[in-house]
Amino acid sequence: MIYLDNSATTKPYNEVIQSFIKVATTYYGNPSSLHQFGVQAENLLSRSREQVAELLHVSSNEIIFTSGGTEGNNLAIKGVAMQYKSRGQHIITTNIEHDSVHEPFKQLEVLGFNVTYVPVDSSGFVSPAAIESAITDETILVSVMHVNNEIGTIQPIEEIGQMLTNYSKVLFHVDHVQGIGKVPLSLADHKIDLCTLSGHKIHGLKGTGILYKRNGVQLHPLLSGGSQEMQNRSGTENVPGIVAFAKALRLTLEHAAQNQQKMREIKAELMDKLSAHERITVNTPNEHSAPHIINFTAQGIKGEVFVHALEEKGVFVSTTSACSSKRKKPSKTLLAIGKNYEEADQSIRLSLSGLNDYNEVTPIVNAIFTVIEDLKKVMR
Repeated sequence: MIYLDNSATTKPYNEVIQSFIKVATTYYGNPSSLHQFGVQAENLLSRSREQVAELLHVSSNEIIFTSGGTEGNNLAIKGVAMQYKSRGQHIITTNIEHDSVHEPFKQLEVLGFNVTYVPVDSSGFVSPAAIESAITDETILVSVMHVNNEIGTIQPIEEIGQMLTNYSKVLFHVDHVQGIGKVPLSLADHKIDLCTLSGHKIHGLKGTGILYKRNGVQLHPLLSGGSQEMQNRSGTENVPGIVAFAKALRLTLEHAAQNQQKMREIKAELMDKLSAHERITVNTPNEHSAPHIINFTAQGIKGEVFVHALEEKGVFVSTTSACSSKRKKPSKTLLAIGKNYEEADQSIRLSLSGLNDYNEVTPIVNAIFTVIEDLKKVMR
């Protein structure tokens, strides 16, 4: 079995699972309780927050633990919009964001906010100049993903952040879910106000993640109640999951350089071999793309059919993002970069992790080419 759907979710590290089990079975107290079990849980929570902050080179009071990327993005976007709406009701994003960004913007439009969806070029890149030209006196937020989850394009976050220093009331949110551990990003150096991470993309557990919130930024909370997470997110903290997240982040960053090099080599070989096939078009740009994502279309073959045919050969891939694949909609990212409906409906995404190996390249390519030949016969 060759697993190539790591952008959807990764296999948890054994150490992460063991951390979760130990905390869940031994330190199961509510961290808000005053007794010994509560204090032990609170200490683990505080220690995990400090570890995550140290790994990201930020302050511990800038870390909000969440249930993952979707909650983090919603809290950042809606939290800023509702907190600062008296300053203005114009917000900016791109037309290739993950649905957990795209849909909150659509919801805010219904509530009266004015949204600008900045287009990207044929490789999926957004221009900082295009974002700047969209800024008005009413703008309060710009949200741009670091790495596109479908084709792997790396956005110019540094340039966008630097440009936004000229607009003091505009906050900058970055969805870093696909970038963490694969493409380095300094939160401080890139002038980022809010940044989302998810645990299950870095060999952690589903239902875990963080939102980085720069000191001085205020959010209108989505969840109200017990005022946990420095009054930003009410609800009893998932201490076992939080400890597991901290462990996954540490292990991911410790091995990041080595794994990035391995993924780059595997990706380069795969892209070279795939692009040589007469029926394959590689949609991932050669330059300025993440080391773990390859998107391609096979002429005349629906993506869903291709996924199941490869599965029969023990190779597991995806079409669009996992959050959208079951809706059977064509990739909005491919449509945004100029592909037609049929091409967008035929897209396949291979996504690597550090657990993949170079010796998988040949069987992957052989399986893909065999499926194309088999399906050609059926389509005749």
